Amino acid sequence: MSFPRLSSVCLGLVLCSDGVLAAEGPSKKAKMAMPVLPMGTTTQRDLAYVAGGHERQKLDLYLPAGAKGAPLVVWIHGGGWQNGSKERPPALALLERGYAIASINYRLSGHATFPAQIEDCKAAIRWMRVHAAEFGYDPERIGVWGSSAGGHLVAMLGVTGDQTEFDRGENLGVSSRVQAVVDFFGPSELLTMAMQSGANSRLNHDAPDSPEAKLVGGPIQENKARARRASPLSYVTKDDAPILIVHGDNDPLVPLAQSEIFREALKKAGVPAELYVVKGGGHGGFQDPEVDGRVRAFFDRLLKRPR
Repeated sequence: MSFPRLSSVCLGLVLCSDGVLAAEGPSKKAKMAMPVLPMGTTTQRDLAYVAGGHERQKLDLYLPAGAKGAPLVVWIHGGGWQNGSKERPPALALLERGYAIASINYRLSGHATFPAQIEDCKAAIRWMRVHAAEFGYDPERIGVWGSSAGGHLVAMLGVTGDQTEFDRGENLGVSSRVQAVVDFFGPSELLTMAMQSGANSRLNHDAPDSPEAKLVGGPIQENKARARRASPLSYVTKDDAPILIVHGDNDPLVPLAQSEIFREALKKAGVPAELYVVKGGGHGGFQDPEVDGRVRAFFDRLLKRPR
């Protein structure tokens, strides 16, 4: 089966192998061939998780053979909240381990500013819980995984499961809580990104045209309340989901310190949290084989039932 390594995620705004900063959008990803799926996998594409909603409020499901009772891992793409696509999710590599996989699109910052993005993610989780019996996965064993902007959104899901501030729309009687979070180099505190950036940084996070400014609707330092509201660090409590954070120590877009302060706050609150630092790692494209094993072991431990 031709699956990419879990650790070679290179989505959205990335530092590619030639050193060029690129914004990889849906049109390019749509042209990439899908990996070969395990025999018996069934797919459901472009399912609307908001009835009559925005064209981006759709998801894809990949169900393994004998999916009844399977745990579900939801992939949330990166792209600086301004581009990216649900196509070709790296989480498909988990299908052969018996996981059902979902991959979602959400409204981008060009469509709506925060909190539209997390509202969409929560709406998708609620929809998937409501439809679990129809598709055969377990609604009580849902993990989420995302990179960069997607890492930020999965972190937000992990720390806001104990509140309803961002639950809007349909299925409001159903929880949007998740049971496990894998955050690949997601921002955790928008206000401090610029000051934490090192000499290798490729972005001025406080600039009026930064991805963070586009997300909250204006320059970060001029919109501090909005920036705090959009920061996972603002919501950490002891009731948050366990989280595995993976971050390169040479990331030119999201400072490693973002993950360090997030892990510290989670641990202080008593939340099971682990930070794995990829030595020499940039913004994705990791070549460290340890990453794959840690992701698999984390989801297996939290989402799979004991035999």
